[in-house]
Amino acid sequence: MKTITQSYESSFRERGSKFMGYLFPAETEEDFADELDQIKSQYPDATHHCYGWRINPARIREFSSDDGEPSGTAGLPILNQMKSYEVVNAGIVVVRYYGGTKLGKAGLIEAYGRSAELCLDVAKLVTIRPVQFFEVKYPYPEENTINKLKNDFELKVEESEYMEDVTLKIACPKEDAEAFENALKRLVHLNIRFDKKEEHFV
Repeated sequence: MKTITQSYESSFRERGSKFMGYLFPAETEEDFADELDQIKSQYPDATHHCYGWRINPARIREFSSDDGEPSGTAGLPILNQMKSYEVVNAGIVVVRYYGGTKLGKAGLIEAYGRSAELCLDVAKLVTIRPVQFFEVKYPYPEENTINKLKNDFELKVEESEYMEDVTLKIACPKEDAEAFENALKRLVHLNIRFDKKEEHFV
C-alpha cells in the first residue's frame, strides 16, 4: 500500500466542462471533511464537488460521492483510481464546472476517472509498511544495547521519554516483530523491560 505526504492538483477541459482534481492526505474522515469544506468554499459556484476517500490501512474504509451526477459516474471512478494505485489515507475531490454540453454516463466516468488519475500520476507515492509497536524501558547505561537493536531490526522511534529510565515507543517491521521480541526477552537481565502494543502502519 502507498500514501502521500502532500497535496496535488490537476485540471483539464472536456467539451466545455472544466474538471479540477485535488488529491490530499487524510488520515481520518474529519481530515477529509475539513479539506472538502475548504475546496467547496474556494469554488462555491461549481456545479459538482465529487469525491472519494480511503483511510485506515489496518482495516480500509472507503467512501465516494457523486454529488448530484448520475449514480456511479463520478465518485466511483475516482475511488477506483485510488484503488488501482493502492493509495490509502488520502482523498480526492474533483470540482466540475458544467460547460453546456452533456457528456453522457460513459463520458462522465471517463472524465472523473481521468481527473483522479492525473493527480495520482504526478503524486510522489510513499510505501507504507505494517509495523508492531513496542514500549521499551531501559536504564541509561544500556543505550548502546538499544542502539544495536535499532540497527539490527530497522526500528523507528515514534516517542521517547527520558526520566529515571528511558522509555521509547518503537515501531518494528511486522515481519521482524517476533525476532525482536525474542531479542528483548534475552535482555531482561540488563533491566530492559518491554510491552507489546498495537499493530499499525508507518
